[in-house]
This record gives sequence, structure tokens and C-alpha cells, in this order.
Amino acid sequence: MSLLRVEGFTVRYGALEAVREVSFALEEGEALTLIGPNGAGKTSVLRGLLGLAQAEGRVYLGGEELRPRSPEALLERGLVLVPEGRALFPGLSVEDNLLLGGFHRFRKRQHLRPDLERVYALFPRLLERRRQPAGTLSGGEQQMLAIGRALMARPRILLLDEPSLGLAPLMVREIYRILGELKREGTTLLLVEQNAKVALSLADRGLVLEAGEVALEGPAEALRQDPKVVEAYLGLSREVEEG
Repeated sequence: MSLLRVEGFTVRYGALEAVREVSFALEEGEALTLIGPNGAGKTSVLRGLLGLAQAEGRVYLGGEELRPRSPEALLERGLVLVPEGRALFPGLSVEDNLLLGGFHRFRKRQHLRPDLERVYALFPRLLERRRQPAGTLSGGEQQMLAIGRALMARPRILLLDEPSLGLAPLMVREIYRILGELKREGTTLLLVEQNAKVALSLADRGLVLEAGEVALEGPAEALRQDPKVVEAYLGLSREVEEG
């Protein structure tokens, strides 16, 4: 049984249909990436899954259909987003931002210290800067903090929207090294990324979205070798990565 199964998924913004009849499955411990040009509907898939946009179709988590729910209820079910732009609280300390990631668990009086220690082990820079305002961190450190905050919620599925956006090549490699470590630990990843080369180097499988529909799908290695993907995406990704 797939951990996440999406069938006939359509996302609309008013009269605009951003995603049309998209279907895919995500296995537990797997990394799946959605790649494609700007405006292809990648982020809209995530927004629809999280109840942040009007969506139709069937979505199953662990075999149970997710009926329309609030974003808060979906968070409780384990769908946790690392948003594009990070959405940190810049005036709060690094540690306070992390603790906010586990707020729904804190309300249930679950102890957050083991999770905080795990995040600091993954991101030693955050431990060094734990008393520092989040707004004073570099872009790469802020992305680490956004991922760490999401991990505090103990996600069943970690959804990441453009984690490499705006980062220097060395920091992109560091972020993806850490995502690879999370994957090896068994974290299930659903990744939206315009930098197709790094995304496919991490993922087990990929979907190429174009104009809101699935144009190609398959194992990541097969997509890396597909002439259409190489021509449309990997050449540009290589230039971005190599700076």
C-alpha cells in the first residue's frame, strides 16, 4: 500500500485551472520530485494537497482517504511543508522558530527536547546560532532552519517547495546532502524543484509537469537520461549548479 496516493487531482484558483487530472503514488521512505518550468503547476500540487488551494480528486494517506480538511488538520496527519521563501519569524531566535514547528505537539504536552537535539545534530550551524534572530542568518542557514522547523512536527511526509531557490551552489549541495541523509533515515520526501539536476540526483522517481499536466514520469535515473529532459531542464540546471 502506498503511503500517499493521488488520483485525478485538479487544482483551481477561481476560473484558472492550474493542475489537471494529475495522479501519482508515493511509497514510504521514497523521494519523489516534481520538476518542470515556472507555471507548470508544481507548487499548486503541494498547495492543493495541504488544503491551501481549491482541489478536486482523491487523496489517500496510508490507505485512508483524506477528505477536505483544514491545513492544521493535515499537519496533525503528518503532511508538513517547507515553503518556498521559508516563512520564518525573523525577529525570533533560531530555537524559538524550531519550537514553533512542534507547537501542535507541545499543546499535547509531548516533549520536544529529543526532536530539538536531532535537528541540532543534523544542522550544527543552528546549534551554534540557536540564540540568534532568524532574520540575521544567511539564506542557506535560513533554509536549514525551515527544514529543521518542519522536522519538529515529526512529518510522515516532508513536502519541500524549491529548497535550492536563491542559494549558492555550495549551499545547494549541502542542503541536498542533508536531504539525502534524511532519506536514508527513512523520511518520505515530496519535492518540488526547478533545479532538475539536483532534484533527480536525490529522488527515486520523478514527474515532469507541463501546463498543469504530467508530461513524463518514471525512475529518476531514466529521466536523467531522457533526451527531452536533458534538453529542456538539465542543461539549465547544470549552469545554475556550476554557477
